[in-house]
Amino acid sequence: MLGHMLLLRETVVLDDGGRLEIELHDDLRYRLSWKGVVYDTQRKYAFRSVEQLRYDFERDAQAA
Repeated sequence: MLGHMLLLRETVVLDDGGRLEIELHDDLRYRLSWKGVVYDTQRKYAFRSVEQLRYDFERDAQAA
């Protein structure tokens, strides 16, 4: 049996020196973090696409 693969890992360094970190696995586990705000698989979220996940996360992080 093969293990799950990491499909995407991205770290974005922002102008203010902060970091946006994103991980997505082939079994749709995910983790996004920025300034103490974390989305991960434990959070109830209707996953539709990577783009929508990132958009929703950035919107919520800005609001926090």
